[in-house]
Amino acid sequence: MKIRKGDTVKVLSGNDKGKTGEVLEVLPKTEKVIVKGINIRKKSVKPRKQGDEGGIIPSEVAIHASKLAVVCPKCGKATRIGYTVEKDEKVRVCKKCNAKIK
Repeated sequence: MKIRKGDTVKVLSGNDKGKTGEVLEVLPKTEKVIVKGINIRKKSVKPRKQGDEGGIIPSEVAIHASKLAVVCPKCGKATRIGYTVEKDEKVRVCKKCNAKIK
């Protein structure tokens, strides 16, 4: 997968189309990603211990990686990712402006 933890991504389709957020977790087996503030669902939680509160808690749910595009830190646009080899090291590169992406 070309998306990594810590990347800023833009949602291309779905209810949150156009929103941007930071990647919190990547799930490569299912090709899904958890993004901060995106695809929020409400979950009912029971109190587990005495004194704990139950209730309805909003939380981020995984979204498929194909619905996301990485935002280039230099040009600020949603872009595809390419790779180049520099000094025996594979580096991610923005396809629009050719800038390195951490």
